[in-house]
Amino acid sequence: MAGTDRKQATRYRWLETLDKYRRDFEQPGSAEYWSPSLDCASRDELRAIQDEKLAALTPFLYENSLFYRRRFDKLGLAPEDIRTVEDLVKWPPVDKKEMAEDLMADPPWGTYTTHDEDIWNQRGWTLFPTSGTTGLPRVFRYSKLDLRQWQWANARALWSLGARPGEKVFLVVGFGPHVWAWGVLHALAHMGVPCIPGGGLTAEARCNIILRYQPTMLATLPSQLLRLGRTMQQMGHDPRKSSIRTLFTGGEPAAGISSTRERLEDMWGAKLVEFYGCTEVAPHSGGYSCHAAVRADGTVQTHLMEDLQVWELIDPQTGARVPEGGRGITVCTNMNSESSSQLRFVVGDYTVFDSARCACGRTHVRALGGFQGRADDLLNLRGIKFYPSVLEEAVRSVPGAGDEYEVVLDTSPEGIDFMTVLVEHPDYQNAQAVIGAVQNAVSSRIELRVAVEVLPPDTLPKTEFKAKRVKDRRGKA
Repeated sequence: MAGTDRKQATRYRWLETLDKYRRDFEQPGSAEYWSPSLDCASRDELRAIQDEKLAALTPFLYENSLFYRRRFDKLGLAPEDIRTVEDLVKWPPVDKKEMAEDLMADPPWGTYTTHDEDIWNQRGWTLFPTSGTTGLPRVFRYSKLDLRQWQWANARALWSLGARPGEKVFLVVGFGPHVWAWGVLHALAHMGVPCIPGGGLTAEARCNIILRYQPTMLATLPSQLLRLGRTMQQMGHDPRKSSIRTLFTGGEPAAGISSTRERLEDMWGAKLVEFYGCTEVAPHSGGYSCHAAVRADGTVQTHLMEDLQVWELIDPQTGARVPEGGRGITVCTNMNSESSSQLRFVVGDYTVFDSARCACGRTHVRALGGFQGRADDLLNLRGIKFYPSVLEEAVRSVPGAGDEYEVVLDTSPEGIDFMTVLVEHPDYQNAQAVIGAVQNAVSSRIELRVAVEVLPPDTLPKTEFKAKRVKDRRGKA
């Protein structure tokens, strides 16, 4: 068979397989589950779907992506060598650096997707970039078929976390290349749930929209939820008495950080739910909340959609699979895209998996404790390794601490690295008790003694996009 014919044949088979397992697309299959036969499939059924999809995916990637063809050939593997989930261990995980190098060698798109110029010109939908280690954005182009897959996957996830016709969603995020926002917008339209866009507005204008148009779900970043709540209070209104019943977040950890979740839920008198994913392999929802998201012991759990993706945990040092119940970093094989299916991409968030049936009835694996830090966000101060989310948990636990804070890592003239935490607090003029409380909250979690500066409220800049609260100035004169 000629090369062009093989490309077309493998693409046809792959799209046919996607279509076969797209169930309950136009409308939900039950009141509780959008796609009950998939959301509640047995573990054996889920594995059979994954294996069938992998058997169609690997030849498709080999024939339609130079990145994958070269990698298969370099590893001495043929597509037929990876036909099941168990076979995936033959394929070393792909990381951001490898994708960035591919982009540098073949700009502006790289070769790591299967979306070529013909598709882009004839039935392209859009593109989304993500920042890379080289400073150049890694770009992912998507077709109209990808849009259909996103609408369906996100509708299933939104149904799980409680979105229903009759809700009104206020989506507060800048409509630039924000994967989460666009995916949510299109899924809501598919579901028949109206959405009010809130990009490009001041906090006051956004609060006025809530007060005037009475949305029931507020969808935005956790840091923006805090800002809007404080702004509403300053305007003389109580967020708890507003129309908002659900806080829907993505882009930053929130549900898994108990003090942040509790602060937000108390501020708004609403339940917090979230999506989890990444541009490379999960531009639609990879992880999502359900009505049983917080277990009896307080542990947060996040579902992962296994008929669409294979999720694994690996040891970041050895790359070996971590057995269920062990802690590792997330690796995802995406099997829900024409343009950007990927084999074993390192998403890199630490968590623990549990595949037992959830109290909500869903059977897909859950991440216990949510996702609180990516491996490449790990900080190391004098040999103590920790994640920024641990510092957020500590600061938020101090009574009266403001919503904004900042962490500065510096090096003293003697060459010793140290950390300073800047916290806003009403008692800034009598700060010793606040300093002690922050120091104790930090040291009880990571056994580090830190310096603390207490600032008047509204001193630190307000967050508009993803919060960047850590400044690492070590070794920078």
